[in-house]
Amino acid sequence: MVSAQSANLEKTYSLLVIKSFLIWTFTLAVCLLVVGFPLVVLMATVGCLLSIVLQSVMPVSAVLFVAGGLIMFNVMAVLLAAGVLTVKGVHPKEIKWLSWLHGEEEQLQSTVYASCPLTCDINL
Repeated sequence: MVSAQSANLEKTYSLLVIKSFLIWTFTLAVCLLVVGFPLVVLMATVGCLLSIVLQSVMPVSAVLFVAGGLIMFNVMAVLLAAGVLTVKGVHPKEIKWLSWLHGEEEQLQSTVYASCPLTCDINL
């Protein structure tokens, strides 16, 4: 009985770790695409210059090599960051600015009605 419960807990824990890793991967990929747009433009510029330089060394596959390297660098950076955050035990629900991820609405300000200063302090 005890071994069955511990196996069930291990399966649950491993599923939570996998779920956390996948959520972090998705979140970091979206943030890289949306927020990191200037970084992507900079990487594309460096990639173009690097492929022009490498064109003299390997004329057939310079562009493919540089493009594959940049894509692999981005994928590995996202996976490594997601892995580090998962291993440290940081869950996406603990991060305040990720409220858009779990459907929670962030209340920026509450509504104040015009008559409230006159009637809010009245006790009947």
